[in-house]
Amino acid sequence: MSWYAYCLTEQRHLNNGIRTRRPFVLDGIQGVNNATVLSYPSGDFAVIVSEFDRATTTVDEKHVLDHARVVSVCFRQGTVLPFRFGTIFDSDDCLRQAVRTNRRAFGESVARLKGKAEMHVKLLVRDGSLRQLQDVLIPDTVGGEYLSKLREKAMADRERQTKAKAISVQVHRLFNPLEEEISCKRVDTDGMMIDIAHLIDSKSIEKYQNRYASAAKQLKNCEMSVSGPWPPYHFMPGKLKTVA
Repeated sequence: MSWYAYCLTEQRHLNNGIRTRRPFVLDGIQGVNNATVLSYPSGDFAVIVSEFDRATTTVDEKHVLDHARVVSVCFRQGTVLPFRFGTIFDSDDCLRQAVRTNRRAFGESVARLKGKAEMHVKLLVRDGSLRQLQDVLIPDTVGGEYLSKLREKAMADRERQTKAKAISVQVHRLFNPLEEEISCKRVDTDGMMIDIAHLIDSKSIEKYQNRYASAAKQLKNCEMSVSGPWPPYHFMPGKLKTVA
């Protein structure tokens, strides 16, 4: 039997703190394809899973919310390390080996993320100066025109990233997170979307949310939204030895 994996957490947060060596059902949660969700113990950790049959079952985009819901329920009980959507272990041995191989990275991440939460800041920046930073079309031909367009595209990308960096620095000063992850993309002819994930102390969520009104006034030409708290999707270990 294969296992669909949602996240990893500390075993002590489940089953009233009673440690067990056998998988047990987590009541009140349904997973991907309405499957029963179980806690699969491995030492101090527990991998939150549901049974998965590759021959008869598939996962696609409509199951993303099911995955996220299970992770969020576990996050309310303690620190979680979310698995990437669609992570499947083909056997008990594969699951146990994945935990053993990455035990040190998992342990360090749980210690680093304990008592932390992720907040999202989305900024839609509309500025006349961005009109000249439109995506440059690279011609199929070779030669001078191709090289010229390539340089033009690189310059536009650098200018867009520079502007995004300046805004993100301002956002960092306003919200003062512990860590951050930033992505930026052009959304139309005169705007770009900056998506910022902030790692904060869970005790400071209310303080963080209260800074929204002040930040909205100071960030000109921006439409801003704040959401969270979320599990720390953007602050997982960078390199894991994959067995799945």
